[in-house]
Amino acid sequence: MKFIKNTDGKRDTADAELIARYKSSGDLEILGTLYSRYMHLVYGVCLNYFKDEEASKDAVMQIFEELIPKLRIHEVQNFKSWLHVLTRNHCLMAMRKSSRYQTVSIEDQFVENDTFVHLDISDVQEQQFTVMEKCMETLSEEQRQSVDLFYLQEKCYKEVAEITGYEMLKVKSYIQNGKRNLKICIEKNSGE
Repeated sequence: MKFIKNTDGKRDTADAELIARYKSSGDLEILGTLYSRYMHLVYGVCLNYFKDEEASKDAVMQIFEELIPKLRIHEVQNFKSWLHVLTRNHCLMAMRKSSRYQTVSIEDQFVENDTFVHLDISDVQEQQFTVMEKCMETLSEEQRQSVDLFYLQEKCYKEVAEITGYEMLKVKSYIQNGKRNLKICIEKNSGE
């Protein structure tokens, strides 16, 4: 694998240049060079979630594989922050799929819903999580990204604006409208 030197001393500029080169060429060596800068951070985040070295190493490779198509279609302003979010999402989804971990509904953090009254809480939480995931997909890209960062990843408005590149007022609007649309969708689909 070839490594491209950062001649101007600015990591963000070099990252953006590598992203542009990768998008135009599809050259995995360029992507590998970019990813190698942050693999230790990706591994650290994975280790924090999985508490297992082998699972974390596997996740580092799986995340690289996810990058191949995703980086070509997403507009990334700050690769390090974007990769961190991608890594966290990967870990959370892997934990959710694993039967070793208990699924916890995060919907209660931002949507009030009194329609679920059952004795089997874990099934209810799984159902709520599934409905919320479906409803998240119905939001516009801007709303979905802003709601995800603000509520699910607990970022502040300023951090959401920095990660997404949206203006602060737009971020607040996307979060408010996204929350409203999500609540409507969840209420409409919770009986299914």
